[in-house]
Amino acid sequence: MAHWYTADLHFGHENIIRLCNRPFRDADQMDAILMDNLKSCVGRGDHLWIVGDFAFGRRSKDTVWLRELFDQLPGARKHLLIGNHDNVHTQALPWDSLSHLVELKDGPKNSRANTLCHYPMVTWNHSRRGALQLFGHVHDNWAGTRNSINVGVDLWDFMPVRIEEVRERAKELPVNLHWHDAEPGADLVSAAKMLQTLAKRLGLELPPPHGAVVSGSKGPRLRLGLQIREWRSQVGPT
Repeated sequence: MAHWYTADLHFGHENIIRLCNRPFRDADQMDAILMDNLKSCVGRGDHLWIVGDFAFGRRSKDTVWLRELFDQLPGARKHLLIGNHDNVHTQALPWDSLSHLVELKDGPKNSRANTLCHYPMVTWNHSRRGALQLFGHVHDNWAGTRNSINVGVDLWDFMPVRIEEVRERAKELPVNLHWHDAEPGADLVSAAKMLQTLAKRLGLELPPPHGAVVSGSKGPRLRLGLQIREWRSQVGPT
């Protein structure tokens, strides 16, 4: 059983093709390709997580069309994280779960539960301990940050994704500019502990990090950042 993630499908929405420059001639073609892409990835025993905005536009008010669309979705279980365009008809579909926010364990055995929400966030439960946040809503405007990642179709070639792919992309994204405001020192302290553990495994003796308690001031964080840079030069590439 695998978990698959996607967002901002906008089934039935003609205008989204123009607004997001999607490469489809009309909504019918878009809907068919989006559904084919889901079916090519999501297995019969898998879970499909739609992180908001399943359908929109005139057709999304047609309950017969909406149910026929829903019945085509692959997977053993279908989940919806409610987005701003998910109307009462969409929410009334027989989802296996319906929520504004979900914490879900998916990844390495001892990893923390990730947070799923339609809207991007700065911090969330266990964000200091490596948990990711998966969102949609902003389409192709923003890919996200080091630990908050956009899983919308506009940034993933209109395909659903696995958590392994999300983690790989996260490594290439910048740290949120407000991360230090929300979680002062969290990332640097985590990095310091990680480097100490790595050094121990490699048989290296590294000095303890400056400032065991990292305050909200920039001074201690800067010193710790410089210390980590020095440690990295000693440890070398991993």
